[in-house]
Amino acid sequence: MNKPTHSVSPSRQANDKLDVLEHDGRVRVLLVDFLCITWAVAIAELLRFGLDGQSLDIGSVATPYPLVSVVLDVLWWVGLGALGTRQPRIQGFGTEEYRRVTTASLWLFGGIALVSYVFQLDTARGYVAVALPLGIISLLIGRWALRKDLIHRRKSGQHLRRVLVVGGAQSAAHLARQLGAYPAAGYQPVAAYLTTSDATESWPEDLQLPVIGKGKDLEGILAAVETAAADSVAISGADVDPPTLRQLGWTLTARDIGMFMAPALTDVAGPRIHMQQLAGLPLIHVTTPNLEGLKAVAKRGFDICASLALLIILAIPMCVVAMLVKLDSSGAAMFRQTRIGRSGEVFSMLKFRSMVVDAEQQLARLTELNQGNGVLFKMKDDPRVTKVGRFIRRYSIDELPQLFNVLMGDMSLVGPRPPLPVEVETYDEFAHRRLLVKPGLTGPWQVSGRSDLSWDDSIRLDLYYVENWSMFQDMIYLLRTVRAVFAKDGAY
Repeated sequence: MNKPTHSVSPSRQANDKLDVLEHDGRVRVLLVDFLCITWAVAIAELLRFGLDGQSLDIGSVATPYPLVSVVLDVLWWVGLGALGTRQPRIQGFGTEEYRRVTTASLWLFGGIALVSYVFQLDTARGYVAVALPLGIISLLIGRWALRKDLIHRRKSGQHLRRVLVVGGAQSAAHLARQLGAYPAAGYQPVAAYLTTSDATESWPEDLQLPVIGKGKDLEGILAAVETAAADSVAISGADVDPPTLRQLGWTLTARDIGMFMAPALTDVAGPRIHMQQLAGLPLIHVTTPNLEGLKAVAKRGFDICASLALLIILAIPMCVVAMLVKLDSSGAAMFRQTRIGRSGEVFSMLKFRSMVVDAEQQLARLTELNQGNGVLFKMKDDPRVTKVGRFIRRYSIDELPQLFNVLMGDMSLVGPRPPLPVEVETYDEFAHRRLLVKPGLTGPWQVSGRSDLSWDDSIRLDLYYVENWSMFQDMIYLLRTVRAVFAKDGAY
């Protein structure tokens, strides 16, 4: 007698496949974390005690430091998991993974310091002073390497969640575009289910995403999930009534299908968002961006210290570049250009001269060859660029003199791109918000494609920075700048 067969739904099959891939990813993260922690603690012990070794007196018991290191390895490794640093949803995109790794490590060593103080343990300071920074750096490098591999896999079609986008035509289309634009985040829109039948809200023709249903009923959405073989559902906007949404969440949970909601908030980041529960209703508070007081002091203090240190370190290389510019073509080594700073203040931005002296006079005859974003003139094979100029522009070396602008307070190390007066004349009411902060030597424009960006994208990225500034975000932009400089994308 043949045994009855049980069919498995397409969404269940997709979810099972993703579970296997995520399990393999978790194993890799566990292994890399273990190796990074063990390496850091072993080096700390070797540098502090050498091969002879010492003991830590815990009460009347002398505990050898190799055993202390093993305990520290285990606590650190477990602590990273306890604080959610290995959750798949934070891997591959954004800074949350790195923030959690750093926070978990600092909490662990803070606890060690507290225990040592309370129980009067003579923990070797040199041991801790080496293990903590070396461990954090090793973990961050390890996670970065895993992220590069994961992004490569996701771009090749692996480790992606199949997402059914649910919402009104416009909001669902916007969400689908955003998810599709960032495959590194791990979401692949596969279909849309529209909750409105309004004829004025038509589905964009250029968006190659099938619409497999319309309506607001629970059965229709669940049928669309099965048809699309989706393992996640993204709700855009608030077109679904609360009871249906609640039942949908319960049903999807029972089927082990993920669900997330995208509120109608665009370009608003974590520091400005705060959740509050009110009688079971999640309220999202959005605070007003404010770069004043201690935040402004901290940013300015960092700018002064970092720019001064970089100028000292790069003094000789910058002199060499200035000399090469002079030898390559006639004219001054430095080029001054009028730019608009914070609150519309005019200042002279410094750069190494990368063009011939009469470049401005030649601009008129080249205007029709503009390859920029419409407002800015850019040309990949600009005949005005000198031989040395082409090299220093490719690696952004021509921008190093702007460190003097940073030191003098006209600019910041990180911020929106310093605009020309002709650009500011085209600004609408919203674009003027770029001028709420000082322009930066680097920033979102520098690390996101530079001259290859459209005008609208440039404005949007700068406004996002202004609206969501944080010191941690500045650190991330500085690190990403190094990669952007060597990648040379959009640098011409």
